[in-house]
Amino acid sequence: MDNLIENRITCVKNILRQNDMDTFMVILEENRRYLSGFRGHDTQFDESAGVLFISEERLVLATDSRYEEQASTEAPLYEIVCCRDGISKQIPGILKSLGTKRLGFESIRISHLEYKKIEREIKSAGLEVNLVETENIVETFRSIKDENEIESIRKALSIAESAYIRIMDTIKPGITEKEAAWLIEKEMREAGAESLSFPTIVASGPNSALPHAIPSDRAFKEGEPILFDWGARLNGYCSDISRTTIIGKPDELFVKIYKTVLKAQQEAIKAIKPGISSRSVDETARKLIEGMGFGDKFGHGLGHGTGLSIHEHPRLSPLRDSILEPGMVFTVEPGIYISGWGGVRLENMVVVRNCKAELLNKLSSLLPVHEV
Repeated sequence: MDNLIENRITCVKNILRQNDMDTFMVILEENRRYLSGFRGHDTQFDESAGVLFISEERLVLATDSRYEEQASTEAPLYEIVCCRDGISKQIPGILKSLGTKRLGFESIRISHLEYKKIEREIKSAGLEVNLVETENIVETFRSIKDENEIESIRKALSIAESAYIRIMDTIKPGITEKEAAWLIEKEMREAGAESLSFPTIVASGPNSALPHAIPSDRAFKEGEPILFDWGARLNGYCSDISRTTIIGKPDELFVKIYKTVLKAQQEAIKAIKPGISSRSVDETARKLIEGMGFGDKFGHGLGHGTGLSIHEHPRLSPLRDSILEPGMVFTVEPGIYISGWGGVRLENMVVVRNCKAELLNKLSSLLPVHEV
């Protein structure tokens, strides 16, 4: 593991040299873990378990007493600095010891309040340090997964899929969205998931027209779409999967929408290969859905990268574009949503290989119908 992290740090140092920065301050939790192995969790946006400082000669992990021992064990490549009165107050001393003149920082993670506080502490210490905004330095490296990362995602996905299979006998009229969400979460935990990838979505009937619905006390009814979106986290890596089902016999509208979403997903996966534009893959699915008369009912992007974060690079969307490369892992999740009726979404995970996409899912996307 240390060799792997050393290689990642070397890549970051190369970027620093290319951009005339002598130190890089890593604040984002997932990037911190990726570059150190330290698993400390930021409990909320304005609380940090630690900050990395990467310079040409030294590696420093600043944390507090809650994580000092954990950091020493999990991040052996780093010098551990325990901050007794807050990390921001320790930053000037750390920068002085590193000889920092140009400090790169992750602009996506630092608030304006924290930025001003750090700026004030540096100025009060009499240091001349330029703060340099950076974007996506580590995230770009993280978008290409190695085989160990892919295997962790594959295992996390297997846990999620097996949990869904085990609760299928409970999908009957009368069970509530909240009850179904709890059942699948319980099964994932008992199967070895370290946590959920994100809050589980279970939405039935009209609620399934909300792509990010919150499970409610609404009970399942016969003949209505029931949308599940869930994922397990294992070894820090997330899985993400969606399925839509129905109790009893589906009507013509449900069948038409389901077949359209399924075909859009299949055609998009067929289109994936190295060197292709992520936007063009989104367009493949979107044009098929538009051709079936549901173009204005598919509002979100086709997919997103998944790894240490549930949403990361690349994005498959009309709004963003990336060139797909081998090792990228992402979701393919077309959906159709009709207000007052409901929605259908099918989500699989793929990894880009040398010639095409490898499907990571084992759970079929074909329509499962539950008898009343």
